[in-house]
Amino acid sequence: MTKKSTVPAGLGPSGAELWEDVTALGPLPPHKLRILLDACREADLVDELEAARVGRPLEVKGSMGQPVAAPLVSELPKHRALLASLLGKLGLPDEVADERPKSSRRSESARAAARARWGSAGVSA
Repeated sequence: MTKKSTVPAGLGPSGAELWEDVTALGPLPPHKLRILLDACREADLVDELEAARVGRPLEVKGSMGQPVAAPLVSELPKHRALLASLLGKLGLPDEVADERPKSSRRSESARAAARARWGSAGVSA
């Protein structure tokens, strides 16, 4: 059993859960702990932005009266992308690939068989 590290103060529910999940995988070097902390804060911020967005319009009037995306709507993708980037920098194992549904694995097998039989012409991966 891997020892979980102490959750840093100030993290919200999503950040704390992310911290516990990642640190349960094993020890991280100090520079990756900093990246993890930033990712946890981003996870909490995404949750806060989502909560603030609920019940608000998706569009607002721009400076010239034109419809534009509401500020929270345009900020969310930026923070999600930053969170994904930070998580990618941690180099965590990708366990999801082994948990694919059988139909997905079967489709990949079918594509491989088609490529073997017909070559790569006309078959996209």
